[in-house]
Amino acid sequence: MTSTALTPSLIKRAPKVLLHEHLDGGLRPATVIELAREANFAGLPTSDPDELAAWFVVDAPGSDLVRYLEGFAYTTAVMQTRDRLERVAAESAVDLARDGVVYAEVRFAPELHVEGGLSLDEIVRAVLDGFAQGTKEAANEGHRIVVRTILSAMRQASMSETVARLAVNFRDDGVCGFDIAGPEDGFPPTKHLRAFHLIQREDFHLTIHAGEAFGLPSIWEAVQFCNAERLGHGVRIVDDIQEIDGRVVLGRLANYVRDRRIPLEVCPTSNVHTGVATSIATHPIDLLKRLRFRVTLNTDNRLMSGITLSEEFARCTEAFGWTLEDMEWLTLNAAKSTFYEFDQRLAMINTVIKPGYAALRSETQ
Repeated sequence: MTSTALTPSLIKRAPKVLLHEHLDGGLRPATVIELAREANFAGLPTSDPDELAAWFVVDAPGSDLVRYLEGFAYTTAVMQTRDRLERVAAESAVDLARDGVVYAEVRFAPELHVEGGLSLDEIVRAVLDGFAQGTKEAANEGHRIVVRTILSAMRQASMSETVARLAVNFRDDGVCGFDIAGPEDGFPPTKHLRAFHLIQREDFHLTIHAGEAFGLPSIWEAVQFCNAERLGHGVRIVDDIQEIDGRVVLGRLANYVRDRRIPLEVCPTSNVHTGVATSIATHPIDLLKRLRFRVTLNTDNRLMSGITLSEEFARCTEAFGWTLEDMEWLTLNAAKSTFYEFDQRLAMINTVIKPGYAALRSETQ
């Protein structure tokens, strides 16, 4: 089969699946400013949308995950009421749909939104209602999207078991899984075993932030102690891959992750901004792809990285020469790795994703 070169137009129109996106990392800059004004929050560095968008993007030399996370203090500050949570979620769904995303699992930490007096249940319900509203708005614009929610617990806090139970309670309303997020170093996933065991006993789904700022021990614990179905980032698995006498040799953990087809929720631009990689061109995603790991491409935080999923694909295409066939392979990886029910997952692949790519190929022949 002839490979089809990727153009910005093809990338934008191709069906895309997003597994790793934080709700509080994807606000529109203008919305942050407007909500800050409504909340009498005077801490923003600027009230100009373009300047604020540039301020949020942490791409200075020496940036790390801790610096990258600082911007969330501003976004969470304006997401403390039902109306604001609902608005942010609705806009997220619309923005993703306009970018060609047909399915997204967007995560957020309910415990970060209690300062306005909302209960955890009210917070989750507001976000779910917002996604439903945004999905309808996108459909009115001619865009098809399914948005589901992953509830994250902060790994440096002690609410993980509560949030895990919350996720289970809303599993029939649009919550599809559980996660822990926040700084990895010093906060291993095994500190939250009770939460993970609760999720497993309930036959529910979990993904764990691991192998981003911290290396192989974080991945090993997430996989072997916590039974993670997916790895949030997971890119540091490359530390267990060596080149010996011109051959690429996988260590035991890397082999295990590849053999088990454990999906990696890779976010290249974010990784550059947090210092995990020095550039897109030197990012290990292409190596992991060539080694046939279950690689998926994601945005992480569209606001903090100034990126869309289409732009993420475009940057990797420029760096690695990816084709439409590569993009389809990555998208199918993501679709197969969703926490969607099997029948619905299969229907999405066979009626939306594969026909979408076939139509794009036919245009170029």
